Amino acid sequence: MKEIDARGLACPAPVLHTKATLQEEKPGAVRVIVDNAASQQNVQRFLESQGFETNLEKQGGDYLVIGRCGEAAAPAPRATSVPEADLKKIMVMCATDRMGVGDDELGLKLMVNFLRTLKEMGPELWRLVFVNNGVKLTIDGSEVIDDLKAYENAGLKILVCGTCLNHFNLLERKMVGETTNMLDIVTAMQLADKVVNL
Repeated sequence: MKEIDARGLACPAPVLHTKATLQEEKPGAVRVIVDNAASQQNVQRFLESQGFETNLEKQGGDYLVIGRCGEAAAPAPRATSVPEADLKKIMVMCATDRMGVGDDELGLKLMVNFLRTLKEMGPELWRLVFVNNGVKLTIDGSEVIDDLKAYENAGLKILVCGTCLNHFNLLERKMVGETTNMLDIVTAMQLADKVVNL
């Protein structure tokens, strides 16, 4: 089993080291050691996206993500009346918890209304990404937490910046979405047909 010690590395370095090892050495099993929950979630999700079955162990303050080659389950297709080949992939990136500049109270109302109205995009809404102050919309007490959970339950992939959550000390309060890193966000931007930035 190949061991990767990624302790002390800032996001997205643990995922990048894991990716490089898989590409160069093609191990059948890996053990990645990280020292924070955000890196653990990112590495575990990356390994699963590469067809690895994962297990998690905790040793003191460290997380051991163990991956073995296996068959990754394909995500369930989202129901749509438009042929999948004709669907656009729209990624919406929220870098703030307010919409526009001027009145913060109005900005928050606009953002809440915007997020609640996103369902009108239908199946073309492909990714919803929260960075910087936008991560505050994904924590307990957020006015849109139930809406975001409904989107996620319907199959929408929601990505929440782990570096941002750590910066604001909100990692433990996140209630929805996958804790992610800049590599995942940049990759999603490359795959998207359209990116909407707020």
